[in-house]
Amino acid sequence: MRQSQLFYKTLKRAPKDEESINSQLLIRAGFIYKEMAGVWSFLPLGLRVLRKIEKIIREEMEKIGAQEILMSVLQPRFLWEETGRWSKEIGKVMYKTQEGKKETGLGPTHEEMITDIVRKSIKSWQDLPLYLYQIQNKFRKEPRAKSGLLRCREFGMKDLYSFHSSEEDFRKYYDTVKKAYFRIFKRCGLDSILTEASGAGFTKEITHEFQVLADGGEDRIIYCPKHHFSQNKEIAKLKTGDKCPICQRVLKEEKSIEAGNIFPLETKFSKQMSAFFTDRDGKKKLIVMGCYGLGVSRIIGVIVEVHHDQFGIIWPKEVAPFQIHLIPIELSSPRVGKDSEKLYRDLQKENLEILYDDRKNVFPGEKLVEADLIGLPIRIVISERTLKRDCVEVKERKKKEVKLVKRGHLLQFLKSNIKLNYV
Repeated sequence: MRQSQLFYKTLKRAPKDEESINSQLLIRAGFIYKEMAGVWSFLPLGLRVLRKIEKIIREEMEKIGAQEILMSVLQPRFLWEETGRWSKEIGKVMYKTQEGKKETGLGPTHEEMITDIVRKSIKSWQDLPLYLYQIQNKFRKEPRAKSGLLRCREFGMKDLYSFHSSEEDFRKYYDTVKKAYFRIFKRCGLDSILTEASGAGFTKEITHEFQVLADGGEDRIIYCPKHHFSQNKEIAKLKTGDKCPICQRVLKEEKSIEAGNIFPLETKFSKQMSAFFTDRDGKKKLIVMGCYGLGVSRIIGVIVEVHHDQFGIIWPKEVAPFQIHLIPIELSSPRVGKDSEKLYRDLQKENLEILYDDRKNVFPGEKLVEADLIGLPIRIVISERTLKRDCVEVKERKKKEVKLVKRGHLLQFLKSNIKLNYV
């Protein structure tokens, strides 16, 4: 992608009303645009990151046998009245519309809709287990819409629902999803901590959150440094300084951000909505359910809260909008211009994602400052000085050191030392 053709605009300073790191940097670097409190539009750079995260999620969901669907955002009132949630609990944060005497809501979550779909399709134990997920925007009347992409009124979410013939089968899949979530967060460059939490109106049982330590987090967790134990402070019975019940290490308390959660719904919704199946003995039984949520757009905010410095964002390789930022210095020089164009084409042929700063009327210092702000994993600089040595300047965004690499060895250097992701 030629930077001269990219739709974006960077800012020297963040808007005064933005306090969170993720909103400040994402706005300044031209990734997102604020429509109103808790509502964001994704610009080309931001959308590329969002699609990378969605791709990771889809790959990991496929590994655990989940099938993708897409349910309607509009939800009829009568389904929510079956569970009693229209006028209480999460129904209070639902955006609602009325046409004549019919009321409809914009989906803050999809338990009622998925249960309705499945109860009309599942007949016997032979139809189970079943795993269905979607990636879709949710809408909630968030009273404290703040912190950039961390607390929104409209937000992207992956919600997976599983359906089982027994509690035992559900527990096995619950553990399978845990492992898939750890893989997702790791690929996104996040170190997540499995944390016990309350049911939050979905279930009376203990649920699990995937928390990421961050100074900008709104949650607080009591956790073991080895991640053997962790509880949200809201339900914690132990405190900092106590011993971990598993490994006896001293527990800590720190701020964190919830990036995902999983719920053992059991038969809560199947009982309320009469979702049955016939077992091997011909007996009618309630379907056992699980729910697994993951904030797709929120993950972008979490990544920026964790991966940044005083100069800008530092994108992990697999979710970066582009892999390489190619920056010619002195582009007016015929030699620099010719060699930059050739390198751009050569790297593209290797299926590497390149953002090529081909702008001619921008000072070198401005280009480099902007590159740090945008935060692509690799910066390659070409100048008369480097070309005299038949080299280019290579720098990893997360490191301080700059290396001069022979042009003829550049591709091998990228493959063996940087280990970039190929398209």
